[in-house]
Amino acid sequence: MPVPEGYHVVRSHIRRNPRPSVKRMSGWTIAGICAAVWLWGHFIGFSDTSTTSPSTPAPAATAPAAH
Repeated sequence: MPVPEGYHVVRSHIRRNPRPSVKRMSGWTIAGICAAVWLWGHFIGFSDTSTTSPSTPAPAATAPAAH
């Protein structure tokens, strides 16, 4: 029994050869990437925001501590 081109025999069944498929990202991978970007922006921040340096407070006069 001749096997057509593009097919092979597996346990007396004719099967089609696997085609090279394009790897697609799963939903969990996309959700993980979105979560990583959100966490990066939330905790570390993006560089396009301007950083304000805190003003140094003037020292206040305090009463000496009683012993």
